[in-house]
This record gives sequence, C-alpha cells and structure tokens, in this order.
Amino acid sequence: MRHVTARFTIIAFLLLQCCATNADHPPLPGTQPLTLTGDITSNLVAGADKFLLREIEKSVARRAKSGDRQRLAHILGVRDARVPFDGLEFVGTTAQPSLVGRGDNYEIHAVRWPAFGDVHGEGLLLTPTGSRKPVLNIVAIPDADQTPEQFVFAESSFATRLAASGCRVVVPVLIDRHLEKRNGRANVTSREFLYRSAFELGRHIIGYEVQKVLAAVDWFAKQNDAKIAVTGWGEGGMLALYAAALDTRIDAACVSGYFDDRRNIWQEPIDRNVFGLLNQFGDAELAAMVAPRTLIIEASRGPELTLQSQGGAPGRLVSPKLEDVKKEIALSRQPLELVLNDEEALKKLLGAQLVAPGKAPENLRPQFDPQRRQAAQFHEIDRHNQWLLAESPYVRAGFMKKLDTSSLEKYQQSVAWYRDYYRDEVIGRFDQPLLPANPRSRLWKETDKWTAYEVVLDVFPDVIAYGILLLPKDIKPGDKRPVVVCQHGLEGRPEDTINTNSRFYHDFAAALAERGFITFAPQNLYIFGDRFRTLQRKANPLGKTLFSIIVPQHQQITDWLKTLPAVDPQRIAFYGLSYGGKSAMRIPPLVDNYCLSICSGDFNEWVAKNASTRLPFSYVWTQEYEIFEFDLGSTFNYAEMAALIAPRPFMVERGHFDGVGSDEAVGYEFAKVRFLYEAKLGIGDRCEIEWFNGPHMINSKGTFDFLHKHLRWPKP
Repeated sequence: MRHVTARFTIIAFLLLQCCATNADHPPLPGTQPLTLTGDITSNLVAGADKFLLREIEKSVARRAKSGDRQRLAHILGVRDARVPFDGLEFVGTTAQPSLVGRGDNYEIHAVRWPAFGDVHGEGLLLTPTGSRKPVLNIVAIPDADQTPEQFVFAESSFATRLAASGCRVVVPVLIDRHLEKRNGRANVTSREFLYRSAFELGRHIIGYEVQKVLAAVDWFAKQNDAKIAVTGWGEGGMLALYAAALDTRIDAACVSGYFDDRRNIWQEPIDRNVFGLLNQFGDAELAAMVAPRTLIIEASRGPELTLQSQGGAPGRLVSPKLEDVKKEIALSRQPLELVLNDEEALKKLLGAQLVAPGKAPENLRPQFDPQRRQAAQFHEIDRHNQWLLAESPYVRAGFMKKLDTSSLEKYQQSVAWYRDYYRDEVIGRFDQPLLPANPRSRLWKETDKWTAYEVVLDVFPDVIAYGILLLPKDIKPGDKRPVVVCQHGLEGRPEDTINTNSRFYHDFAAALAERGFITFAPQNLYIFGDRFRTLQRKANPLGKTLFSIIVPQHQQITDWLKTLPAVDPQRIAFYGLSYGGKSAMRIPPLVDNYCLSICSGDFNEWVAKNASTRLPFSYVWTQEYEIFEFDLGSTFNYAEMAALIAPRPFMVERGHFDGVGSDEAVGYEFAKVRFLYEAKLGIGDRCEIEWFNGPHMINSKGTFDFLHKHLRWPKP
C-alpha cells in the first residue's frame, strides 16, 4: 500500500508541475488546448464504464423475441454429445445399498447417469413404489449450495411432495460455491474455478449442468410413460429455465427464486457470465422460447450472498423483486403463470393430484458425507476441461484450414475472413462509427532530445483515447518519421514508459525517441483493479471485451497520428510489454494502420495458460478474473493471432526468467508462427524472437534492431 501511495503522490506532483510549467505553452499544432483537470486516466475508465452501462440498457430493445436455440446452446457451451444409456445406475456398496430413504408411497435411491464425455450426473431418484405409473417425470434442481439430501429430507420438501403425489423425481448434484485458495493463491469458488477453464475452451459450467439435466430428460423420454417437467430454485431455477428453453421435450417448467431482469448480470457471480447473452436472451426471451409450453414463475426469495474480491471475481446474489419479475414477464409477451409460493407452484404443475404435506421421509443413511461426491463431480468436470485443452490444437487446426498459404496474395485474401471472425466473435465489435477525433493537447515535458505532449481524442460517446506523444527535437521540415506506439502493461500509465526509470519498461518510449523515432504511449483500460475488471464483466454479456473499446481507441490514435506532418503513415509500429504484449496480439490484427507488432513479456501457449489446472503459471490460480476470453481454445491461440498479423513483421521478446510462462511453452507456440512465416509464406526475415537472460521486462536490444530494420530508420 505504501508503494501505491508513493506512486500516486509522484503522479500528483508531476501533474501539478506540468500544469504550473506548461499553462501558457501552446498546444501541438492542429489541436485544441487540452483543459481536462484531475486524473485523465480515471476519466478514461469512467467514460468506458458509462458507455458500457448505456449499451446494456440498449440491449433490451435489440433482443429478438424468437430465440435461436442453436446460438443459445453455443454460448452456454452445450456442445458435447450426450452419452446414450439405458437406465440410471444405482449407487451402492455392501455397506450401504442404493436405497437411502423411504416416504409414503415412494422410495429414494442414490443414482448416477452418463451425461457427456466421461462426466456423470449424480444425485437422488424418488420413485413411486409398486407398479404405479408416474403421473409426471420431473428433474427437481436445488440451488448450488444445497445438497440433494438437504433438498429432499427437509420438512415440506417440494421434491417429496411431488414424489408422494406419484411423480418420478430426479434431484441432481450441482457444483457448490465452496470458497478456497486454489493452489494456495486466489480465493475462488468451486464454480468460478471450473468456469475459468471451461470459458476459455468454449464451454461453461452452466452448459455442463444443463447437459446433466438434459441427460436425465433423455432417460425420461425413453421411458415414454409420462410428461416431462423441470423445476428448480436459485441456481436450479436458472438451469430449469435454460433447459426448458433449449429442449422442447420438456412439457413444463417451474422457475423459483431466479427469474429477473438480467441487466445486472455483471454483478452476479462470474460463473453466470455468458458471452453474448444479452444480445438475444434476457429471462423474458428465454421464457418466450418455452412458450407455448407451460412455464411457472415463482417470485420467491432466492439465495442471497456476497462474494468479496479475494482473488476471485466479486459478485452477489439478491432475491428478485416482485415488480421486476412482473416487468420481465410483461416483456416476454407470453401468458406465464406467476405464483408467490411453493404450494401454488406445485398445484400449477400437478393440479388436483397434489397431496397434502406429510412428514419428512425416513433417511436411511443419516451419516452420509456429501463431500466425496461433490469432489468427484468437481474432478470429472476439471478432467473434461483438461481433455478439451489437450484436444484444442486439433480443433484450431480444423478451424484454420481455410487459410490459403500458396501465395502471399492468396494468403491476404483468405485471412480476411478470419480477421472478421476474430473481430466479431472473439474480440467483439460495437457497430457504430468513430466520432471526429477532436484532438486536444498540452505540453507535458521537454528535454534536450524531445518534446512530449499529452493528447486526448474522442472515440465513442463518453469514450476517449489518451496518451503522451514524444517528438524528437531534430525533426526538420519535410521529414517523414516512423512511429512506435509503446504500450504499458497491467496497472500501468503512459509515463511508466517514458521517465519513471521502471525496471520493467526501461523508459523505452523515451529511448526510442532519442533514437529519432516519434513515439506515442497510450493509456489502455487495464488499470484500477476491479474498476477495469468489471468493465470486462459488463462487456461480456454483450458479446464484447475490453478490446472492443481498446481497438477503436487505437484506430482513432493511429488515424490521428497519420495526419501529423512529420509522420510516415506507412510506418507505424506497435510494441507492448505484459498486458501491452497481450495488446500486441489483439490490436494489430484489427488495426491495419500498424505495420508491425512486437509482443514482449506475454507471448505464450495462451490457451493452456488460461485453461490448464496443471501449469504453475496458469491464470486459473490468480486474481485476473477478467483475463479469460470465450472459446479461444476452438479458434485463436497466439499462433493463430500472429497469423492475423502476417504478412506484416512480427517479433517476440522473451526473458528466460519471465514468470509469465516457460521457455518450452513460448518456444512451442512461436515455432508455429515461424513455420508460417518462413516455411509456408517465405517471409522468414519478418519473424523473429529474442531470448535474453533476464526477467519480465523490455530488453531494448533485439527489438530495437527489429524496429530499425523494418521501419527503415538508421541506427544511431
């Protein structure tokens, strides 16, 4: 904390010094005076926040009322084929048979069933005794923090009332919200931990649990002896709604303690984060997908909790307000059944067949410890995620097979489709034009080698671009200089690359300016901890990311740089460290003003770094909950992103002791890039890697040579 306080004291001093020294200095020619006061970086993040909240509000009017089931399944990660099976497996031992409880006219068995891959559903089966035909087959889904036993053996359990009324009931286990330091590092719930890997691989814990529910529906459909329903409370209500929207074999659904306005989904636990959900699906639209089948909405108290940011994502669950539930029902434009308690909900499902509440069933295994079962369910999903990770290179190879490397001309034609897909489906694009740049500037600092200006440009409403431009003092009239855009990393600022003597950056923007390059150090959004991480939470339900804003910022920056009289518009390069290196993989593919890109301190086997629960440097263990990008495993690892930069020059800067990855992982991924440039396209001179004996930092050697070579600027 002392370091942070000192840092901001220095920044405040510099700002005050600049204002005092430069108040009367004219702005950069062609710009208006920059009069913004306070912390421009904070204003930049706040503006992006306003913009995203406004886009969330607009999403309600854009949603279609006829839902696309294929699209819903895709974003929920319901993609793996379910495993056919003949019947549920009774789970028992010589010490404890599968029969675990009895009630009036029904028995309770411990069961499991295949779902997908080698993942199983598990829980309890309540079945009528004797030869009675069930009046209804129903999956009754508890909340994530309820065990099936808590759900079934409680007084007045609606699962047992359904069973006593003649229903066959399956009660599945859900992954719970147990909070634990993972690998001794970030404090993350079990649901978030599994979500992280799955999300990167195009899957989702929601989709996995929907698959378990639908596998039970498969079994019910095979019995063909009664109608099929799903019901659930809290997380179970969410799964019931998604399952019924996806599968028309479900005749009726009851959603309790969940149905609500989803515009605040970014505040809910991150394991509910579904990429692109709000473009088509609020709860109203999901309800419309269930119609004309029966959908009962119970506006009851739901699970309530608050998750603090302790390495995992902050989140909260609150009970839906009745007025909000009614508004969402009205938006669906469907005759939904609104009830206010369990009794009404059960009667709507079963009518007069519902029996009066009875005593709780007899529990035949009262000492049962559900933790072993929970651990097994957790392990199966983690194992499936890791299997998907191992398969992902082959999936990506199939995805990229339309890339034509027979000539540079054909390559550039065929790569255009992939750039569009990357922009629209991975990064996310706001379909609106850039505002006029309206450049404003003021003198920031002056040395004997260069003059620096703060520059602010307009991008979208409330969204600005901000950075520091360094102009070498030896520029002569008519000169056309190359530009290097020097990008800071996580929690960084433009000045970190210029004059802070940082052990990471080594003032590389200033060093390059002293070599005669024009440099520009932009402020990117990844600063202020949860303030920027929640921007990703707000963007994701819109099918967008942080880079949906950062890319347009860089488009505006480079468009403006091209207008400066001393700039050669064909020689604008990107060079970034750490999160700036992450930017080097994502911005130049979509901003063709950049003629080359250098990724420092970040290049990796990126999908494994995000999805592996084995690698010690994986993000599954860390606080960067915003880092995960949906479905990269099936589409773009770093080699595929580099293919979007090609045939422009591309370079990696790698310190042997940089803890963001291992030399083996970096070398493995870079070899694929080198193969593309050298062997397939015949442009190996445009692709380099520098290995140096150092840590996470700008090394300023091989990369500087690369810039001089490809920007055609003489070395000093």
